[in-house]
Amino acid sequence: MRNLPAFTLAGYDKGRGILVQALWFAVMNTVFMAWFCPARLRVALLRAFGATIGDGVLVRHRVRILWPWKLTVGDHTWIGEGAWLLNLEPITLGAHVCVSQEALLCTGSHDHRAADFRYRNAPVTVEDGAWIAARATVLAGVTVGRHAVVAAGTTLHTDLPELTLHTAAGRRLVPVPA
Repeated sequence: MRNLPAFTLAGYDKGRGILVQALWFAVMNTVFMAWFCPARLRVALLRAFGATIGDGVLVRHRVRILWPWKLTVGDHTWIGEGAWLLNLEPITLGAHVCVSQEALLCTGSHDHRAADFRYRNAPVTVEDGAWIAARATVLAGVTVGRHAVVAAGTTLHTDLPELTLHTAAGRRLVPVPA
């Protein structure tokens, strides 16, 4: 039986104090997510709040990032409109990664077996050249291998080897041009 009032944040570190968290939420919800905010400014804001961002990164509007200081993005990576990087733990995106529209990378969950519903969080890693397609979900603790593809609308809960396509019907090798 669940005892939700027993839930605490024990063992979870947000990584910054309440003032920085509040400032980020204010910036994210008024400027960062807005359609009129230039992509270069979005990258600059992420860096200002502690994200490690490579060269040539494109972050579209309506992107939500919980904690920028827990985000690393490689060169020439794209993050599409409405993507949600729910990074209670670190998210690492390699170079030439595409996170498409409304994709969700979620590093947090709860232990459904524990009465207090405690956190069961883990990092997410998306290696170089991988593609997280539109409305795909990648769950806590998962690594998406080099040049792998998580198909649109699917949920990935285990590691995906390099050069592999994850679909609702299963996995298969993906030919990748040299």
